[in-house]
Amino acid sequence: MARLIALRILQAAPVIVIVSILAFLLINLLPGDPAVVIAGDQASPEAIEAVRHNLGLDRPLIEQLGIWFVHLAHGNFGASLVLNQSVLSAMGERLPVTLSLAGLSIAITLPIGIFAGAIAAYYRQTWIDSFVMTVALIGVSVPAFWIAILSVILFSVILRWFPTSGYVEFSHDPGLWLRSLVLPAVMLSLFQIGFLARMTRSAMLDVLSQDFIRTARSKGLSEWTTVGKHAFRNALILIITAIGILLSTAIGGSVVIEQVFALPGVGRLVVQGILARDYPLVQGVMLIYGFAFVAINLAVDLLYTFADPRVRYD
Repeated sequence: MARLIALRILQAAPVIVIVSILAFLLINLLPGDPAVVIAGDQASPEAIEAVRHNLGLDRPLIEQLGIWFVHLAHGNFGASLVLNQSVLSAMGERLPVTLSLAGLSIAITLPIGIFAGAIAAYYRQTWIDSFVMTVALIGVSVPAFWIAILSVILFSVILRWFPTSGYVEFSHDPGLWLRSLVLPAVMLSLFQIGFLARMTRSAMLDVLSQDFIRTARSKGLSEWTTVGKHAFRNALILIITAIGILLSTAIGGSVVIEQVFALPGVGRLVVQGILARDYPLVQGVMLIYGFAFVAINLAVDLLYTFADPRVRYD
């Protein structure tokens, strides 16, 4: 297992390098002069040149890239121009909110999505299958920001079941922490549930048509053992792949949800950085997001070997 982990990390290294280069090129690929945008349209040429010098934009591109990698090697992901703090510090303050939101949405998604997909596959071509897939299609298709705004109007303004916005730390009051996150987490999980249900149904349908399932039934095994144990376990590879995708979408999708519900998470931090033209902040956060996605893919690859011992990497 140690050799497998080392191998996958080595294979992920080129991806990390490419992500780092793309994050570095973020400022250079944007239209216009970043120094002018940061200094302001009314700034003097001397002020613009000072900003360009402070950011190192007056140096050759290759030299800038080298300095960028040297900073990354020392754990320096840049500093915010607006917040007057490092990117890691700004993310550290807001990361618990995003992780809480993503974790709660995944906790809602997994049991509902997997169960709905398995039920739809078992009762395929019946009204149950049609109903589940229709609901899943609606969940995948409805824009997250639109349904989130409607949920605030209905459940927060009209019914007053949940707060309209804000976040309470778990250490202050666990009950209020959960109450402040339930509605955003449910809205974030709508797409995830629909996606996971469709993927689970597809995987289960493929397995349920295999010869070993017919053999298990002919031997008199119960439906619970046949479907719940043999079929589901053989469908885990595709389901784990879908869960890995959902982990990434939960982190990325939090940008919209945090903005609608005014949650002080990393997603809202990115939006504020874009609106304030805080390019170093956006650049650093996107780089850390890229590292997180690579780590998720690495974890999914390792989970394959636990879900199916036949999976081996040379």
